Amino acid sequence: MKTGLFFTKIFALIFINACNAANSDNFILTGHIANADELNSIILYEGSTFVDSIAVDKDGNFYLEGTASEPTLYELAVEQQTFMLVMENGEKLELNIDLTTPEQYTVKGSETSAKLKELTGMRDKFQAHQMNLQSEFEQRLDNGEDRGVVQNELIAKNDQYTAELSEQVLQFSRDNEDNLAGFFGMLVLYSVDPTGHEETLVGYAEKARGLFPNNETVQSFAAHMEEIKPLSIGQTAPDFSSITPEGKEVKLSDLRGQYVLLDFWAAWCTPCRHENPNIVSQYHDFKDRGFTVLGVSLDRDRDAWLQAIEDDKLTWTHVSELKMWDSEAGRLYNITAIPASFMIDPDGKIIGKNLRGPALKQFLEKTL
Repeated sequence: MKTGLFFTKIFALIFINACNAANSDNFILTGHIANADELNSIILYEGSTFVDSIAVDKDGNFYLEGTASEPTLYELAVEQQTFMLVMENGEKLELNIDLTTPEQYTVKGSETSAKLKELTGMRDKFQAHQMNLQSEFEQRLDNGEDRGVVQNELIAKNDQYTAELSEQVLQFSRDNEDNLAGFFGMLVLYSVDPTGHEETLVGYAEKARGLFPNNETVQSFAAHMEEIKPLSIGQTAPDFSSITPEGKEVKLSDLRGQYVLLDFWAAWCTPCRHENPNIVSQYHDFKDRGFTVLGVSLDRDRDAWLQAIEDDKLTWTHVSELKMWDSEAGRLYNITAIPASFMIDPDGKIIGKNLRGPALKQFLEKTL
């Protein structure tokens, strides 16, 4: 999830020709870009939302005056590089960048922005890693390797890197827990690995709500985390009942005492069908060790649902209300896209989410 979802304030940016210092009603961002060649402009974003284009003169200098009634996270895009900055009214920031060594940029006038330099480096490494994985994927397919094998290997590689990066970001946030740099670190953690550290994110959001009571961005994030808390890792999975193809009513709680993969899928969902062979394999390997699956279909066509169960050899319990997105179970679990799954322990607690591909096998091997 992108952090821009939490940054929704409307504000105006005003260019002026000259000003020596920011007053309490605005902020000023000045800077210099060395080795900019023919660069004429740079772009400012608030989260993922375009704000404005900033002119760069022939000497590489730029100037911006704007308003932000509270500390707000922006990203300044300079060619292929982006720089995280926090600006608020009354501040005058100075940003200096050499495009031959952009990672060595300097920022003055904002202690939080200076702290975010470390976080920017982590984020840039993650983005580079993602691009390298995509290149490797395409190259290996061009070389004739099996798509499924390549996908599983790269998913495992990405999961490992994401886990390592998440720990770094989490440590950064803990080191800056009492200031907004820590909060923005948590937003990066949420965008990189929202489920792997869900308990930590929910707990931090509750604490941040009290630490920054007047910050709209913090309060929006805290409200969002409060909404998803009932379905977060560590919570008791909401119980529900639904109907099997044979017309029998089945409750999720009927499966207590086992590890249950609550799998939301549909016959018409291509990614779901691609994942089914993996679930079948893990089900047969671990069903005698306390693992089972409850498939909740978001189908409307009963015949298509039953045919998919037969074709994919899905021999576990299945239920469906045949209401697609109006499924009561789907709405209870806030399902807006499939495949989606929850791993539930024998006591009925949610202990994992969206364990697909090699992640499902790794979890079961470790747990069972």
